[in-house]
This record gives sequence, structure tokens and C-alpha cells, in this order.
Amino acid sequence: MAVNWTHIYDKYKGLWVGLADDEVTVVASGKTVEEVMDKSKKKGLNLPILFKVPTKIIPFIGSFNL
Repeated sequence: MAVNWTHIYDKYKGLWVGLADDEVTVVASGKTVEEVMDKSKKKGLNLPILFKVPTKIIPFIGSFNL
């Protein structure tokens, strides 16, 4: 099932975010993975889903073949 992360892009572009198990709720954000992990642990989530939000959204069409 596809997850819509456009609300995450608008607020957190260029940052790392830690997501809850629902893959939508942002638990923590920061410039480094370490910062996000520390903030997440303080909020009681020891293993968040980590995601680096791109600074620019680039559409992808096609495939890559070796």
C-alpha cells in the first residue's frame, strides 16, 4: 500500500526524520541520524523508521537495467 509523505516533504526537506511504526507519524527530525535516534529514544521509540527527506522532488519514469 502506498504511503503519502508529501506533508513530510513540505516541513522536513533536507532533514532526517524518524517515523513511528505507522510510517506516517514523525517522532523526531534532525540534520544527522544520530540526532534523530537520540530524540526518538527520549520519546520512547528505540527503533524508528529512518528516512532522509530529499531537498528536491525529481520525478522518475522508466526503469534501470544492467
